[in-house]
Amino acid sequence: MVGVILGMPGPWADDIYEVSDHYTTKIGGLPDWPVSVSMIKSHVLECSLCKSNLCHLAQVYAPISRKGAEIEERIIYIFGCVAPECGITPVSWKALRVQKFVSGEGSNAPDDDTVPLPTSYSTLNNDWKKDLLSFDFAEEEDGENDIDLEELSRAFSQAASLASHSKKKVRDHGHNAKPVALGQKSRVIDEKLPVMPCFYIYAEEEIFPKQNKKTLPFINEQNVDNTNDEVWEEEKYEYDRAPNADRIYLKFKKRLDAYPEQCFRYSYGGKELLASAEQSDPEKCRLCGGSRHYEMQLMPPLLYFLHEATGKKLKQCLDKWNWMTLIVYTCSNNCSSEGSCGKDGWTVAEEAIVVQYE
Repeated sequence: MVGVILGMPGPWADDIYEVSDHYTTKIGGLPDWPVSVSMIKSHVLECSLCKSNLCHLAQVYAPISRKGAEIEERIIYIFGCVAPECGITPVSWKALRVQKFVSGEGSNAPDDDTVPLPTSYSTLNNDWKKDLLSFDFAEEEDGENDIDLEELSRAFSQAASLASHSKKKVRDHGHNAKPVALGQKSRVIDEKLPVMPCFYIYAEEEIFPKQNKKTLPFINEQNVDNTNDEVWEEEKYEYDRAPNADRIYLKFKKRLDAYPEQCFRYSYGGKELLASAEQSDPEKCRLCGGSRHYEMQLMPPLLYFLHEATGKKLKQCLDKWNWMTLIVYTCSNNCSSEGSCGKDGWTVAEEAIVVQYE
């Protein structure tokens, strides 16, 4: 049965401009690109409506491990416009898939010890990367693909504990913030860019009532099986009596109430959790023309955490973000050919976001 990985709030960054790397999963701050920002076309990071610079909202390290595809270098970035008149429109949100072309030579990922990492997330991030890549979740022919949750939970318990017990109030330095050095590197700050407070994410498996709660490393692809609703037997009576639109929202609310701090949900190729019956077409992939499938979605608690930590100016912008969920659909082929790749084999593809409002 397909699993859902929940992105849960971990420690706040020491600074809104804190430098990490592209293996880090986080909310807000500035994106940590694995490529030079010059490789990304400028219009991609601009609002389609007002042409202003978009604000980085989420960075999700999302490698793929399955038969015929082993993509360790893969990240999803989500951006939104903070202009009051734009945040309420679907065209003001963008999602990017950035991944490295997979050849027979294997990954050229840098070693963990090439540069020192900020102490607020270094242990957590290194454990994610090391433990995640040591497990294979490829699809089995006989369908017996059960995950050893006990082993995963033990391997990741230390990192999860660090994140869940290290929360602290963000220090919002505004324009007075200085770049944080990362080895010999420093971040170049463009003060024209709107920047949200930054906090890191740890992963937790969504557990149904009859299961024992365990923590998982972030993020692993699992096989698709759309039978989750059958597990929630206590919901059936309410669903049967409710109109269809109310039934959809009731399911959304119950899943949200079960984990009230969830900032996003991740289930590669799984089933989205709709907040309303209205659903837009994610359309075809712009690079290969293939179909898109569900990968992840942002949830309302993310807005609450940012609202509590941000300054007055951005707080007013957040008030205009009245969505219930932002659903990200990505190319089901994970298309990445040498012809579409830039320097060092990296591909930057714009994917689809479906916005559902209150």
